[in-house]
Amino acid sequence: MEPMGRRTVLKLVAGSVAGGMAMALLPKAMAAAIRGGGAVAGADAVAQDTVLTIAFDRKLHSSLLVKGGAITPYQPSESLLLADGALEDFTLADHREETIRDPRHGAGRQLIVTGRSSRHVEKQVAVTFFDSLPGFAVLQTRYRNSGSAPLKVAGWRNAAHELADAPGGFWSFSGTTHTDRRDWVQPMGADFDQRNKLSMDSSDYGGGTPVANIWRRDVGIAVGHVEPVVRPLDLPVKKTANGAHIAVELMQESTLAPGETLITERTLLAVHSGDHYAPLQQYKSYMQAEGLVAPQAPASAFAPIWCAWGYGRDFTIKQILDTLPKARDLGFEWVVMDDGWQTNEGDWRIDKRKFPRGDADMRAFTAEVRRQGMRPRLWVAPLAADPGSDVLHDHTDMLLLDEGGAFQTVTWWNALTQCPAYQPTVDFYVALVKKIIGDWGFEGIKFDGQHLNSVAPCYNPAHKHAHPSDSVEGLATFWKAIYDAIHEANPQAVVELCPCGTAFDFHNLPATDQYPASDPTSSWQVRSKGKSMKALMGSRSSYAGDHVELSDRGDDFASSVGIGAVVSTKFTWPKDTEHPSEPLPPGGLVLNPQREALWRKWVALYKQHMLPKGEYRGELYDIGFDRPEAHAIAKDGAMYYTFYADSFSGAVSLRGLAPGRYRVRDLFNEVDLGEVEADAGKLHVAFKHFVLLQATPIGARA
Repeated sequence: MEPMGRRTVLKLVAGSVAGGMAMALLPKAMAAAIRGGGAVAGADAVAQDTVLTIAFDRKLHSSLLVKGGAITPYQPSESLLLADGALEDFTLADHREETIRDPRHGAGRQLIVTGRSSRHVEKQVAVTFFDSLPGFAVLQTRYRNSGSAPLKVAGWRNAAHELADAPGGFWSFSGTTHTDRRDWVQPMGADFDQRNKLSMDSSDYGGGTPVANIWRRDVGIAVGHVEPVVRPLDLPVKKTANGAHIAVELMQESTLAPGETLITERTLLAVHSGDHYAPLQQYKSYMQAEGLVAPQAPASAFAPIWCAWGYGRDFTIKQILDTLPKARDLGFEWVVMDDGWQTNEGDWRIDKRKFPRGDADMRAFTAEVRRQGMRPRLWVAPLAADPGSDVLHDHTDMLLLDEGGAFQTVTWWNALTQCPAYQPTVDFYVALVKKIIGDWGFEGIKFDGQHLNSVAPCYNPAHKHAHPSDSVEGLATFWKAIYDAIHEANPQAVVELCPCGTAFDFHNLPATDQYPASDPTSSWQVRSKGKSMKALMGSRSSYAGDHVELSDRGDDFASSVGIGAVVSTKFTWPKDTEHPSEPLPPGGLVLNPQREALWRKWVALYKQHMLPKGEYRGELYDIGFDRPEAHAIAKDGAMYYTFYADSFSGAVSLRGLAPGRYRVRDLFNEVDLGEVEADAGKLHVAFKHFVLLQATPIGARA
């Protein structure tokens, strides 16, 4: 367990539980029934908006109601976890409510309930609703030791609720990273149990978007935190005997002295219909108001990508240059020089076996790429120093150290992690990216590696951190410094962040132009990650499907094009490398005539319709319960639908159509399927793997 400090999640203050703007005691005014609402059975205090009601009983247990109907019983939702057990029951002493106007989030209402326990602990829960986010509540809890003896605290729990079983079971979304690179979106089987840590899961896997979600066919509950910086909370989700349980927790030992107050972080509790898309959109909206906004990506961030990784680390410049005419002819616009151009991870010096003239050859390479009408992008894995590198020998001070003084490792390269919150580290990489963009002439950088998503607390005494968590919180600041340096050198450059196999950390979003599927293990991951990221990024940033060779069957462009993801490939031509860095798949990566025809067709479809520039309508279909799986995009007056299944024959529902009659076309097979009325919106289709449809209003041009 991490030690406490001034910026740990477990915050202690001296004095009364009342105090602070968000938790101030409010004037006595209204009864428990809140505007527009009536009495709730068993409730002694109620907070609500037009969608969600949170009702508190006399023990300060709470029940959730959606539009007046209870979806959970009264449960101990906010608890203080002591060394000898959870403190769950508090006798209601007061409840106060007022209207508020927040400079960032606008108008809303806040309810504060106060209770006292038999252990001489006073508890206050503040519940805040904003008019702009119906069904989305922000909770913060305070616990004051009003006794005469210190209390041994193990942690706290907020927004803990169990949703009862229903036909069809449950699905879950987790925004947290797992070392085994499991799916973000999963059905909840009988033994489903995920701790969902936002701290490090292993030495180089950690972090994520601080939201977890469970949902049935009819309703779902999402929880998380809304702090503007990374916090090492847990978002446990578990299938129970009678339903599914979800919560926000911090397990951190401390002592709560007499008169001291423990304050939890601001946590979110949201209810919704459909899948996880809606609560992620609400989380994005809330955090945008807090200042975490995705940048407006350059237009080139939506151009098709060819990456040289198919040739592995032992590529030759001739292999890359000989492939460019074919890549350009197929419609690809980006050329990514991947791992292998450098002497090692850490020094980031040019390998003169490949570039004998050093900088001059690198400039010549980017000039040749541009001469052929394409854009050069370079692969870099910062914050990692290989054994034997000069930077490791000469700048050991950059290393991130644990409490015992041990190094943190990056397993893929057997490298050591550098601290992102140490200014010499920042300066080193700022200088590097300025050289890559401003001197060598690359128009984008692909930052790659699972260690780039999050880091562990740093105890290196050379860094003089105010607290070990400086490194954790400082990673987002590191990325912003890198992003700003790149765009200072070239305002139209593309910053791609590929934290391999991790769940993307939302706090890094303001420094990212493009996020790929990051080594997907299946087409399902391409699509489910894509839906999640589109909720979090909106249309401002670019999501790429990663190398199509990683998808099902190695050629599933449909899972990128159909969800509005940028297409990407690592094909080789005219033959595979003799020295692959990874085992080649059956048939290799070479672009044979059959693949060439398929690649050409998909890139042409992608560029003709440019679905990433449309409006992704993630609210129309539930990725867990709707079958076949469906994704919809609105663009230029038309609606695009892509359905996915191993095989399917039957009627599909075309949702989201404006009133009128539509002509429907199968874009991949170039077949007109007939006409549909918007109010019916049903169409019979038969397909294997996918069908990509365009619905165009009658009288409009496609």
